Amino acid sequence: MLFLAMSYKRNMKLLFVIGDAAVGKMTVGQELMKITDLRLFHNHMTIEPVLEIFGYFNENAIRKTREIIFEEFAKSNNYGMIFTCMMAFDSQSDWDYIEHVKNIFKPYDTEFYYVELVAAQHIRLQRNATENRLKNKPSKRNIELSNLRLINDDKNFRCESYDGEIPFENYIKIDNSALSPQTVAKMIKKHFKL
Repeated sequence: MLFLAMSYKRNMKLLFVIGDAAVGKMTVGQELMKITDLRLFHNHMTIEPVLEIFGYFNENAIRKTREIIFEEFAKSNNYGMIFTCMMAFDSQSDWDYIEHVKNIFKPYDTEFYYVELVAAQHIRLQRNATENRLKNKPSKRNIELSNLRLINDDKNFRCESYDGEIPFENYIKIDNSALSPQTVAKMIKKHFKL
């Protein structure tokens, strides 16, 4: 009897890590990348080069750069991506952007996962000046200005969801105020079986 070998491609996975400024999205993503086959694409990977080239925040350039990365990654044979971003739950455009990114990946039978990280403002202000954050996000190195932006964002946007507000399957909300990034990454891996 002849057995034909069939190639099997796993469904790609796209994990959104959302939350307020300096809540630990990138750092948790870095730890999660170490213990899974997911690749990390944190939002400042496009923000920082654009700031360096243009000398200011060019939203169109950032968005187009992300589009190219999403489109090429979706077509690749990679296991999956961790994408980190702030999300204002009271802004329809932020909800629309999540759907837009998903639509890039949907033709490739992608599985979607969502992690919302939350922590109190005083904890996030402490994290805003950590060595890892400043190393990866040069635009945050003016701590006084960065702290002011964080406080103003908290006043102007609602970056924590209400209970029951998130309609997505495969969603988890984690208060990581007292948890290490390594612990949170392990929780996410276990919860979603990544």
